[in-house]
Amino acid sequence: MQLIGVTGTAVLYLLLGIAGPVYAQQDQQNEKQKQTEKQEQPSKQQQQQQNQDKQQPQQGQQQQRPHQAKQQQQRAQQQQRPGQDKQQQQQAQQQQRQNQDKQQEQHAQQQSQDKQQQAQQQQRTNQDKQQQQHAQQQHQDKQQQQRAQQQQSEQNQHQPQQAQRQRNGQPQRTQQQQRVEQSAWEDRRAHSWQSDHRDWEQRGGYHGYRIPDDRYRGYFGQEHGFRIYGLPFLVVGGYPRFQYEGYWFSAVDPWPEYWASNWYDTDDVYVVYLNNGYYMFNQRYPNVGIAVNISM
Repeated sequence: MQLIGVTGTAVLYLLLGIAGPVYAQQDQQNEKQKQTEKQEQPSKQQQQQQNQDKQQPQQGQQQQRPHQAKQQQQRAQQQQRPGQDKQQQQQAQQQQRQNQDKQQEQHAQQQSQDKQQQAQQQQRTNQDKQQQQHAQQQHQDKQQQQRAQQQQSEQNQHQPQQAQRQRNGQPQRTQQQQRVEQSAWEDRRAHSWQSDHRDWEQRGGYHGYRIPDDRYRGYFGQEHGFRIYGLPFLVVGGYPRFQYEGYWFSAVDPWPEYWASNWYDTDDVYVVYLNNGYYMFNQRYPNVGIAVNISM
């Protein structure tokens, strides 16, 4: 038992002797490793610091790249902008020219339409004028034809009337006297009596000689008709003038164009005082009075 105890103690000492160097050696290795780690640690830290320093520019560069790309894009846009502005200006000028050309074309079309309308209006006016002239010419031809017929009819009646005047003892006129009287009355024929005629009120009132009442009642008025043919006749100032019952009568009005051309030879007339003036009426046309001026 003691042997076993001694033996156990010896083994224990042996193990401790062996373990002590081992632990010491292990402690030395650990110490070396720590020193190595301490030495390596600054290197690692430096390496990490270097890596961080290296990464920071890279990160800065990475961060700067979008900004630089944006700046580059802006510079490119700025460089492109003058070209775009110029292009837009050219497009605007082209559009303006197109609008001007369109306006000019529309203006030319409007002028052409206006000219066509004016030409059509002028053509219609000319046609209306031609139709009016044609109608007037037809009317004049008809009047001339009627006058020719009246003259022919009057000429056919002329010889019987002359014979009747000779039987009644009325004086005969020479051919020259007849031509003068006919020309004087023909010159006083109205073209349109309604427009050519003027009564004494329109003429400013009657200022000629006034026939005394007793003479007027005995020789004038509607019941006292007479014919101008065979009476003393004169032409004064272009106006025909004849003498009746001691008074000279000047016809200041033209006679209506629809009367017979020799009414002064064939028709009975009478003189009346009407509306403050004297007028001569044709018994064949009692509604028409010719203004006459009376003198001694």
